[in-house]
Amino acid sequence: MLARERLVVYAQLARIDKPIGTLLLLWPTLWGLWLAGNGQPNIWVVLIFIAGTFLMRSAGCVINDYADRHFDGAVERTKHRPFARGAVSEREALLLAAGLAAIAFLLVLPLNQLTWWMSLPAVVLAGSYPFTKRFFPLPQAYLGIAFGFGIPMAFAALNNEVPLLAWQLLIANVFWTLAYDTEYAMCDKPDDLKIGIKTSAITFGNYDVLAVMVCHVMFLGIMAAIAAQQGLGVWFIASLCAAAVLMMKQYQTIRHRERMACFQAFLDNNKVGFVIFVGLVADFGLR
Repeated sequence: MLARERLVVYAQLARIDKPIGTLLLLWPTLWGLWLAGNGQPNIWVVLIFIAGTFLMRSAGCVINDYADRHFDGAVERTKHRPFARGAVSEREALLLAAGLAAIAFLLVLPLNQLTWWMSLPAVVLAGSYPFTKRFFPLPQAYLGIAFGFGIPMAFAALNNEVPLLAWQLLIANVFWTLAYDTEYAMCDKPDDLKIGIKTSAITFGNYDVLAVMVCHVMFLGIMAAIAAQQGLGVWFIASLCAAAVLMMKQYQTIRHRERMACFQAFLDNNKVGFVIFVGLVADFGLR
């Protein structure tokens, strides 16, 4: 296969053509950076975290497909992925994931030592998440920790400490991730039941839609508590209200559990992350 064709396969393996995962990972990281930087985070740190988010999400996707290489062919939505169609080898995938993670680690070297040390559990979380689907009934919650670990790292990078606020924001992100990734898992529920892997959609059973909405409410509740604790004003509260409206729309989308509707609801969470970030930026910027 020509070098250009290999690069296309590697890009597909890393999901470069599907940026939604990077965006859902990026929003909470940006929330953390803006809160840690009191609305004025160092621009170079922001750029490092944006690049690191892209690289670690890509590495995570490669490891995810490696872990699921014997299952993806049996799932309608994933049967055309590189591993499922035999376009990539196990060795190639592992080398690609290691290379992406190594570059991401090089990015944090200009930052302080606390950030270096915190990058280690971040890599472990990203690399181990795909395997939790073998035994853990709520792997989406574990993903929430992995996807939110950029938050304490942001505080470490900007302030050389990780206060309680960082962990509160991380917990909020766990609930949000559990909500949107359950919607994602609802798309594959029939296939996942056949192949025997664990997902929150299966664990919640007939209460999957209710669980999604409860997680959204918990997320908004914690974010509102953070707003009160940090003295955030009307712009941020308005963004939470806008997020609540978007989440209610998701209920209408997923209530009948149709595969493509659930996937669309999952995609719509990008709007939730965006409006909250805009509200945070506006709240600090218009004081």
